[in-house]
Amino acid sequence: MLQAASKQKETTETENMNWQCLYRLGGAAALAAIVIMLLDIVISCGGGDFRPDTLTATDWFALFQGSRLAGMRALGFLNVISLTVTAPLYLALYAAHRQIYRTQAALALILFLVGAAVYIANNAAVPMLVLSSKYAAATADAQRTLLAAAGEAIIACGADFTPGSFIGFFFTEIAGAVFATIALRSRIFGRAAAYSGILGFVFLAVFTVVLTFVPALFDAAMVIAMAGGVCSLAWYGLVGRGLLRLGLHEAA
Repeated sequence: MLQAASKQKETTETENMNWQCLYRLGGAAALAAIVIMLLDIVISCGGGDFRPDTLTATDWFALFQGSRLAGMRALGFLNVISLTVTAPLYLALYAAHRQIYRTQAALALILFLVGAAVYIANNAAVPMLVLSSKYAAATADAQRTLLAAAGEAIIACGADFTPGSFIGFFFTEIAGAVFATIALRSRIFGRAAAYSGILGFVFLAVFTVVLTFVPALFDAAMVIAMAGGVCSLAWYGLVGRGLLRLGLHEAA
């Protein structure tokens, strides 16, 4: 009996240590997301935000030939990195709420993973980089025409704020809003974190809908995006700090 109890205690302690490791990893992922967002802001200050309906494939090729970094950023490669890096954050958020809000947290996690997978799989940055190099090296007009047609197909499927990328963006933003709502109910990370997350992800979801389906409202959408970005930075900072605290001092 004592041996069974001792084994059970050891198993529980091991599980708690594993969860705490995940919390620390999730906290680090939240801080990494802040760095990526700030890097994106710094790069965009030099120009690089475009209405999705104004550039043709040949325009994108010209942008890549002028600056590969600008082209990759404009086609959302930083978003690919951010979604990959923040996957542990969403796993940690699920773990932190698994005991009381398991169903809601599982739904939010699934939404994030599906959205991230769709976005990353469809992202046009790397394919357009390859095509732009081939386009620059092409010597025949017929070859350039074929490459431009291929480029149009790729940007239709995977350029940011086009119907092809909408599901990826929208699902991940709704997932963030759901997790922030759960956090408001659980109070694990405090009300400030929860409200900043709710506002941030709702603003970003509205921005995604507007810029995808009504690109003529680009300027208004960018104002919404700025508000969402500021709130999201606060969310990542507060949640990251909370997860690191859980990882160091508590076992959920």
